[in-house]
Amino acid sequence: MERNCVIEVDKIGKQYRIAAQQERYKTLRDLIGNVVTGPYRALRARHAEPDESNSFWALSDVSFDVHRGDVIGVIGRNGAGKSTLLKVLSRITEPTRGVARVRGRMGSLLEVGTGFHPELSGRDNVYLNGTILGMRSGEVARKFDEIVEFADVARFIDTPVKHYSSGMYLRLAFAVAAHLEPDILVVDEVLAVGDVEFQQKCLGKMDAVARTGRTVLFVSHNMPAVTHLCNRAISLSAGTVVADGPVQEVITSYMSAARGTQATDLGERGDRSGSGRMRFTKAWIGAEDQGPVNTVISGDEVSFHVEYSAPQLSGQPTLLISMSVRDLHGQLLFSMGNFLTGEHIELTKTTGHLWTTLPELPLNAGTYEVDLWASLDSTATDYITGAYQFTVIEADVFGSGKVPVSRKHGPLYVHHSWLKE
Repeated sequence: MERNCVIEVDKIGKQYRIAAQQERYKTLRDLIGNVVTGPYRALRARHAEPDESNSFWALSDVSFDVHRGDVIGVIGRNGAGKSTLLKVLSRITEPTRGVARVRGRMGSLLEVGTGFHPELSGRDNVYLNGTILGMRSGEVARKFDEIVEFADVARFIDTPVKHYSSGMYLRLAFAVAAHLEPDILVVDEVLAVGDVEFQQKCLGKMDAVARTGRTVLFVSHNMPAVTHLCNRAISLSAGTVVADGPVQEVITSYMSAARGTQATDLGERGDRSGSGRMRFTKAWIGAEDQGPVNTVISGDEVSFHVEYSAPQLSGQPTLLISMSVRDLHGQLLFSMGNFLTGEHIELTKTTGHLWTTLPELPLNAGTYEVDLWASLDSTATDYITGAYQFTVIEADVFGSGKVPVSRKHGPLYVHHSWLKE
């Protein structure tokens, strides 16, 4: 293990049993028999082949090194093995095979509030929880005022936490955990809870920890937070490492794998109107020259595509086409049409492919649907409402570390700046 390497993970595997049959109650005779036969059964189990039929591997041959000062985001779908990996590194559970070598004091924020006692006051729980997390009593005392100020619970610090609201409980629990000073900080999705304001406060604290040069492993589904905090990312899938490298490259690869690849077939849609002289047959959204997707990132370049069929086409009629984006409540957000841009399109083929590109998708996180409309020589030929849906994932579109939230800031964002005279 080289000197600058603080974590070395070497072919870690973790196997769990599933659907284990519940044992019957044991009698005194069973217990005495187990004492006598126990050593023989243990010896047989050690040399027996593992039963794969009722087990699964949460981690399989996971290997990577972490160097001092690395801030690493661990990403992947639910069930990919992220939390299991952090539990192995934190010595909460032992690996089935392989080894993890750690150099330095490690602090783990795996479950916020672990160790809180409902009957004790907030003050007592700060000391109790701090000790459980590895802080010395003098260290807790030195940071006590800072912890209480961060949690914003000074007025209730001597009240039993069973009387706290869930938000107060959460703030105090995170405040204790966030004021650890380990060499290596392991954090598992602590930003998934709490209101938006508190999440931003937690993110700021995490950013401050990262800037001190400490090593951080950060599990999160919040891609903007990972991008903002981390200089490297590791992507897990089905318990194995599928990508390890610069954070933006790994996130892009992960998002590409998570996106759908199927265009929406419109050929059999009966809920449409128009003359039928031309009909939409397929529609999809594409991201940065990729194929069909159903998930895009806010602020990315995206293209809206359709294929059409006009078997009875004659002449070269003038085509007007429009794509309208709505939220799921039916509120129209914006439209894209060649009659707005002044672009003249003549239909010359009986089948074809049309698309329009937005250099920057101005939508905040959410799910949206697209309406399609077309006319030939001023006669409506096809109109489909809710032709297909797509999902937008949040992003730090302003580069400020602040992410617009649809429910607070609306479904659309606009670039802007502030000046002072």
